[in-house]
Amino acid sequence: MKTVLCFGDSNTWGFDPAATAASPYPIRHAPEVRWTGVFARVLGAGWRVIEEGQNGRTTVHDDPFAVARNGADYLPACLESHKPLDLVVMMLGTNDLKTAFSVSPKEIALGAGVLAQMILRSDAGLNGGAPKLLLVCPPAVGKVDHLPDFAEKFAGAEERSRRLPAHYAALAAQLGVPYVDSQAIVVSSAVDAVHLDPSEHEKLGRAIAAKVLAIAP
Repeated sequence: MKTVLCFGDSNTWGFDPAATAASPYPIRHAPEVRWTGVFARVLGAGWRVIEEGQNGRTTVHDDPFAVARNGADYLPACLESHKPLDLVVMMLGTNDLKTAFSVSPKEIALGAGVLAQMILRSDAGLNGGAPKLLLVCPPAVGKVDHLPDFAEKFAGAEERSRRLPAHYAALAAQLGVPYVDSQAIVVSSAVDAVHLDPSEHEKLGRAIAAKVLAIAP
């Protein structure tokens, strides 16, 4: 049995943009709809997929408006809790685009790099070694003109998000780890410009599964 940890934010949690728009609290897609559920289905027997998504999670930043969102703070305990792991699939960076953090696309990739190094230097893999890492660049942010509050919170995020793939690809090459650019696979929902509709979860789960199967020993 191979064990895969999926470490990410609200798109790994399975945030449902359409249902949440009509709700006073966040609603998740059903487990089988989320990309992690699709991923597990395609991988099939012999694989265990662990979901570790959190709404608002950043790479390395403390959010002044939401507690316990710093991925770097939580990751060590997460790895310790779930070890031994064969692989970690990490997709983070969207929330770093918030104006509250005022960081560039390159700096967002540097934040992802901090987490990547934590994974690759950990003892959370088999026999006390490090697990493998699959780095995934997060989806691009869509148009937010129809969302005034969101547009202020993510000012300039649409353009900056589209500069992330080049930096994430460079990071993956530097670390010598496999890489998936989700922006070449999915588009964010027109409802809220950030989260994924069911069809996009299906595409992403299948693409990540195909990459994992291609690199699996």
